[in-house]
Amino acid sequence: MISSVRGTVLSAVGTSAVIEVGGIGLAVQVTPQHALSLRVGTEATVRTALIVREDDLSLFGFAEAEELTVFDLLRGVTGVGPKSAMGVLAAMSPAEVAQAVALEDDSAFRKVSGIGPKTAKLIVVSLAGKLAVLPTARAAASPRRSTIGENVTVALVGLGWPERTAIQAVEDALADASDADRTSVPTLLRLALAQLGPQQAGGGS
Repeated sequence: MISSVRGTVLSAVGTSAVIEVGGIGLAVQVTPQHALSLRVGTEATVRTALIVREDDLSLFGFAEAEELTVFDLLRGVTGVGPKSAMGVLAAMSPAEVAQAVALEDDSAFRKVSGIGPKTAKLIVVSLAGKLAVLPTARAAASPRRSTIGENVTVALVGLGWPERTAIQAVEDALADASDADRTSVPTLLRLALAQLGPQQAGGGS
């Protein structure tokens, strides 16, 4: 199993990079964003997953360990192959994947080429509860109990609310919520939106 490669970048175009390791150029499939970050002639370390098939050996590369974790989880979902999993990571960060799963939002996955409605729903169901350990900017330093609140805050900011307003709404919602409500992102999101009332998203100016 090749879990990582380190060497000189020989090329990085589109979704493919070639990295020279010990005089051998290894072709690695990467996301477009990752390819753009690689500089020809410089040394790079890429976390990898080796996919073995009867007639093919393919290396898929990632800049961050979290991306590799999500890639492996996605490949475990029925109907999701390596290329579709890379398509998800090209369109969404690991934190965005975790947020979509937590919010049971399969529409985010339906936007990815090659993933239909049924597979998108399977992704949400299959990954539920498996992405809570993925760190985001603040969640990594927060107790597990606050992860739900962090996800709701991120969702509110994504809807256009100022971060300070979103945080306060989530705190108020948590104070009023039952123990069961505190464990459900969709329920807590509804409670937070109710706290915000008729205010306009992004209307702090």
